[in-house]
Amino acid sequence: MNEKIVIGIDVSKASFDVAVHPTGECWSSSSDKADIAALSQRLQELAPGLIVLESTGGLELPLVSELAALSLPVVVVNPRQVRDFAKAVGKLAKTDSIDAHMLAKFGQAVKPEIRPLKDEQAQELTALLVRRRQVVDMLTAEKNRLQCVSSKRVRSDIVAHIKWLEKRLNDVDGGLRKFIEASPVWRVKDKILQSTPGVGPVLSLTLIANLPELGSLNRKQIAALVGVAPLNRDSGFFRGSRSVWGGRAHVRSVLYMSTLAAVRCNPALKSFHQRLIAAGKKPKVALTACMRKLLTILNAMIRDQNIWAHK
Repeated sequence: MNEKIVIGIDVSKASFDVAVHPTGECWSSSSDKADIAALSQRLQELAPGLIVLESTGGLELPLVSELAALSLPVVVVNPRQVRDFAKAVGKLAKTDSIDAHMLAKFGQAVKPEIRPLKDEQAQELTALLVRRRQVVDMLTAEKNRLQCVSSKRVRSDIVAHIKWLEKRLNDVDGGLRKFIEASPVWRVKDKILQSTPGVGPVLSLTLIANLPELGSLNRKQIAALVGVAPLNRDSGFFRGSRSVWGGRAHVRSVLYMSTLAAVRCNPALKSFHQRLIAAGKKPKVALTACMRKLLTILNAMIRDQNIWAHK
């Protein structure tokens, strides 16, 4: 590998724009299967020290999988980080070619950490979880519409659609259960996670699919990765309130819903939450602290392969 060569790839639905740092070479490639294989081979010949792509809702996955199969050092980064970097260096214009160059320069300057990529099973599990969330969102929307419609014909149509969506939700949940049962490793993780009061199948599956680092990082690292670590806002004599942001938003939102249940039924989280409230912490601050504590507990349980055992 040539550590000096960093490649940025801007991903769109129909094509990939590739930029090489520091040579400045740039070209485009289509996103069909044959061209992905050819592009991967060309990048392998360059032997780069790092290949950087943005997360684009799954459009990057076929190329990332191909590059990973060739043992190339590929990393998928948050688009907001790269855009903030471009603004910081004064690059306000935005085209596919410019974005590819920015990705390459971002990789050269920031050197984002290369993390293990999801295997095909994990990607399939993530797709099922996304589909489940979409079906739940559609169910919620239809139930809300049902409350404010007066036409009998329209009400009948909405009710029929709700029944169909509920059947689809049951089918998706069945598919998720089969996925877990098919993997001995995932079965063990799922058993450990769901042994914790307040942790149900949705959070367990979300952590297995979208947080593979669980159990391999320390408590500060895992909190920062999910986005529940408090960040300072201090300057000179000014001391701002700490806040959380960034990280894996979907994991954080599911963790939030589970924590709402955990502070009522989990003895460790319940007493911790009550102490924070008694100390004068705002409700949302206390709940965020409980999210962090629950995540820390789950991280330690997966690391040590221990089920829940609160005394």
